[in-house]
Amino acid sequence: MTHAPTEPSVKWIIAAGFALIIGSLASALVFLIRDRGRTRNTMRALAFRVGFSIALFLFILFAHWMGWIQSTGVPIATR
Repeated sequence: MTHAPTEPSVKWIIAAGFALIIGSLASALVFLIRDRGRTRNTMRALAFRVGFSIALFLFILFAHWMGWIQSTGVPIATR
């Protein structure tokens, strides 16, 4: 029998996804400074960053669809 993951575990997965995105961006910066664009490492790191971003976005959509996370909306203050 399977059950839905708890909300804190989904939040940790999302946080890990953001960490992967930031780490890939930092890696691209290091490759850009060190290699000065002579190798394809910078492009590869940025491609991984795009892939991680798309995967995280799709995971968030899937988690919302499954009911694992709930949208709270943005409160609009009227004056």
